Amino acid sequence: MSQLSELLSPSAILLDADAADWREAIRRSGELLVSTGATDPAYTEAMIRTVEEHGPYIVIAPGFALAHSRPDESVHRTGMSFVRLAEPIAFGNAANDPVTLVMALAAADSSAHREALAALAGVLADPARRSLLDQARTREDVLAALAADGAGPGERSAEDSRSGAGAGTDTSSGSGSGTGAMVDADAVPSKKLLLTVCGNGLGTSLFLKNTAEQVLERWGWSSHLDVQATDTISAKGRAKDSDAILTSGAIADTLGEVGVRVEVIENFTSQAEIDAALRRIYAV
Repeated sequence: MSQLSELLSPSAILLDADAADWREAIRRSGELLVSTGATDPAYTEAMIRTVEEHGPYIVIAPGFALAHSRPDESVHRTGMSFVRLAEPIAFGNAANDPVTLVMALAAADSSAHREALAALAGVLADPARRSLLDQARTREDVLAALAADGAGPGERSAEDSRSGAGAGTDTSSGSGSGTGAMVDADAVPSKKLLLTVCGNGLGTSLFLKNTAEQVLERWGWSSHLDVQATDTISAKGRAKDSDAILTSGAIADTLGEVGVRVEVIENFTSQAEIDAALRRIYAV
């Protein structure tokens, strides 16, 4: 959890903030990035434009939005902010609205924040730890909730345990070994690549990649499949080299027909939902 705490300073946490709509909610989170020296105001406006262009795909779990945009000259260093809204706000994501928690991510490059997103995924997937964020009274409470012991990104959440995801998974469908053992007789040969896609390839797509990799690790398939996070433009060019695309409904609409299967994931923290999608893709 140290990577997450390093990127989120106490002064970048705001509790019970007032916001009239989703744009103002993102602005509140962006203002915190500016105040801590992570970004210039231009990055805040870029985060808003990203949603205007691609839809509310940043709402990646019930009540939670991860605002972000591409790295540019307005990003001085990788950092995060945390805003809990005084009143829930609709972002336009039917599956996960209304939003109460908004975190903003400013990434100076494509890799520095990966561990932080993995840690954050573990927090949001654990109902007890998520509840701590919803009920935190101080900035210190927020940081403690993010660092608290819990299921962690490599463990199943309570939802996944109840659903039985991964229990008794049979990876021996078909015949042979390696990727040949991954599919049944009616499935197409695997290209050994899955794409997770968001507007810029550096935020929610990495979040989704992390959760998908957790499922594959639990299945024992990690050595058979490469999961790569990418943006919408790159995904259109690379789609036919992959087995399938995992993404949000808003990004799926943006992609349109790309020649491969596109699975829409509503809750990017849910191993159970991604488990089910992978079973559909690989017919297991």
